[in-house]
Amino acid sequence: MRDVDDIMRERQLAVRREIDRRGIAIKAIAFDAGISRETLLSYFPGGENRKPAVIPTSVVFAIIEGNALPLELVSMLLPDGAMVVRVPEEIDHDVLCEAMQAYLEEKARAHRLDSPMGPAIAPCEHDKLTRLAVVAGTAVAA
Repeated sequence: MRDVDDIMRERQLAVRREIDRRGIAIKAIAFDAGISRETLLSYFPGGENRKPAVIPTSVVFAIIEGNALPLELVSMLLPDGAMVVRVPEEIDHDVLCEAMQAYLEEKARAHRLDSPMGPAIAPCEHDKLTRLAVVAGTAVAA
């Protein structure tokens, strides 16, 4: 198995690329997380051939607590298949019902003979079903 620190550094650089792609200001992330810009840049450096310091859990906590980054970006730091989600304080059952219906409709379409793999679920269908299942699992009140 590869060194965990190397894996984390690669993931941190991937998060930085996504931060840049989305145009999220480093200064805003640092402010919202309550850490200095310089400290944040040590974990998410820009430019080529930069080696980030391995991000500690305390900084991940501060980023999440301050809503400094979208949770899907924070989730990029986790092992494949794991993600950070907020536990809802209240569930909007109407929104949940709509999300579940969308999942069930897509699942039924995936099993039709004219779908990409016939009655078996194709990879493209699997990805869409997974996204719909996550949406259904995180349906919350506004």
